[in-house]
Amino acid sequence: MLHVLMRPRGLRQSAARRFAARVSDAVRSTIAPAELVIDQAPAIVSDPADVYTDDALPPVADIEAAAAEFERATDQARRADRGKRAARKILDRLPAGIYGEWLVSRTPSSRQTADLDAIRETYKRLGLGPVPMKSSAPSLKVERIEVPAAVTA
Repeated sequence: MLHVLMRPRGLRQSAARRFAARVSDAVRSTIAPAELVIDQAPAIVSDPADVYTDDALPPVADIEAAAAEFERATDQARRADRGKRAARKILDRLPAGIYGEWLVSRTPSSRQTADLDAIRETYKRLGLGPVPMKSSAPSLKVERIEVPAAVTA
């Protein structure tokens, strides 16, 4: 399958086949076959503790409006993020200075993250075993579906 995806221009077919075979062998030697199987079904996460009870559920029309607004805002955020990335391709490479009406400068970030490499090294040096990790909060996913007429009636 890999040879179908990799058809470099300018190389003879036999050279391309040899290259694809080497890549395929390298992948097989470093990844166990069980790891090559990708589960297509998304994992289902349990609801958080503070969800509405059956008695307190808002009307379906309010839920539908909130879901539509969430989908619209998510799409708008994606488009804005793509626009920011495109602009940053130029702006990140500029030296600090004034360009027309715009001042380009850099300030130190106040954000900090744990240095996992240093933490792993410390854990290893002290014989504490693997670094304890915790999962991030589950992502809220909202998608429009087609509901059969019998369910909505």
